[in-house]
Amino acid sequence: MNDVEWLDLVNERDEVIGSVTRDEAWARSLPVRGVNAFLVNSRGELWIPRRTPTKRMFPGCLDMSVGGHVERGESYEAAFRRETQEELNLDVDTLPWREIGAFTPRDAGLNIFMRVYELRTDAAPAYNPHDFSGAEWLTPNALLARIAAGDPAKSDLAPLVCLCYGDRLT
Repeated sequence: MNDVEWLDLVNERDEVIGSVTRDEAWARSLPVRGVNAFLVNSRGELWIPRRTPTKRMFPGCLDMSVGGHVERGESYEAAFRRETQEELNLDVDTLPWREIGAFTPRDAGLNIFMRVYELRTDAAPAYNPHDFSGAEWLTPNALLARIAAGDPAKSDLAPLVCLCYGDRLT
């Protein structure tokens, strides 16, 4: 089995200029693309999972509802659809969803070009146990308070919550 994950290498305008392995992109902080998504319920809470302790990066950390790299030759939306299916066993065509942000590595606290999506549901998904060990619904404020109090989280989580849900913060 080939474990090498190939990604599009992009320039400062998010234009594809080549390809790079995921490992090389992270080791050299090269500009690549990623997607994240938040499940949001009718109370405005975010479904926030905890990564499994066996994850290579950010083990045991709080995470976005969905996240992953855009693979070589893939569109942002195709990556969002694929990652949502892989991580949450959800077909995005069965839920209301929308893109809520497009960010660059120059945006506060982010490390890649990123599109962020929001899916609306009151049901917790049947997530992939290889990706997540548990999850809970949290308001954006409660999530940021947990991170500020020392609950380990992926490095992009707090910045993305502030960028996408800042109007809901008190």
